Amino acid sequence: MIDPQKIVFGLDSFGDIPTDDANKLMTQAQAIRQVVTEAKVADELGIDVIALGEHHRSEYAISSPETVLAGIATQTKQITLASGVTVLSSDDPVRVYERFATLDALSNGRAEVVLGRGSFTESFPLFGYDLSDYDLLFEEKINLFSRLLEEGTITWSGKTRAALDGIEVFPKTEKGHLATRVAVGGSPESVVRAARYGFPITLAIIGGSPKRFTSYVKLYQKAAQKFGTQTAPIAFHSHGVIADSDEEAMTLAWEHIRKSMVRIGNERGWVPMSRTQFEQEVKQGSIYAGSPETVAQKLAAAIRQLGAGRFELAYGAGELAATKRLRTIELYATKVIPRVREILAEE
Repeated sequence: MIDPQKIVFGLDSFGDIPTDDANKLMTQAQAIRQVVTEAKVADELGIDVIALGEHHRSEYAISSPETVLAGIATQTKQITLASGVTVLSSDDPVRVYERFATLDALSNGRAEVVLGRGSFTESFPLFGYDLSDYDLLFEEKINLFSRLLEEGTITWSGKTRAALDGIEVFPKTEKGHLATRVAVGGSPESVVRAARYGFPITLAIIGGSPKRFTSYVKLYQKAAQKFGTQTAPIAFHSHGVIADSDEEAMTLAWEHIRKSMVRIGNERGWVPMSRTQFEQEVKQGSIYAGSPETVAQKLAAAIRQLGAGRFELAYGAGELAATKRLRTIELYATKVIPRVREILAEE
């Protein structure tokens, strides 16, 4: 078991569009500024990480995580500034590296890039990539990115971008290595690939019992042993709403998290989540909705099951009011995190 005091706790946001005090949806510009405000509060309360996801959809305001993170860097002191995720498949590895190395400089070494293939595919046609190359794009680009992390002269060639012949990329980081993770959503191949390159992994657990992901943890460890690469304690992220009572949190989560999931599910042909399914997901699955004590007990159990060293709460919850989002952050920092550490220490 990892020392409970060393477990990392973070927040994830896609720039969900919240409602304001008048119960009116904010503009996307307001939503971006709201995330900056929330990150500042999280930093002041001692939360370890803020991770911002890249999306190109109307219901999410953040399409350029590193730009928003750069704004956050100027208003925070300690919190790690991560993407969650950067869709490497539809981006250029050199440009991604340059942007995050720049963020690392601005934040005095607090930048972290989290690479992913993308569970949404809007960025592919938007930037001129063919979805039939989905696997090839990520495989080649993560290979190049792993070389860029060495911060030396690069010679590389592939099918998905122009070759590099004895090229150096700038700026260099002061610590000589840009913090990098890979996010996986349930593909064994992605887990093995991350282990092959020696990258820490973040599991996107958005449904079902966390226990079902223990096989991925074991696969990651076994693959790293085979490849002779370093492993790190896994991270995972899930959706949640924390309120002063279980009843309030359940009401908010049912209205907002379910609405968001149903909207996405309609695009993908999923059957809408019933009230019974929702309640089961809250009780035994991967929605962390409840009072601080309820969420802490459930989160401690999930961390124990997975042997995790990091958890990130996706707190946006669709159109949840900005005041309720801030309350979730406050309770998470001041009540849930200390209680989780206490529960795990007792065990």
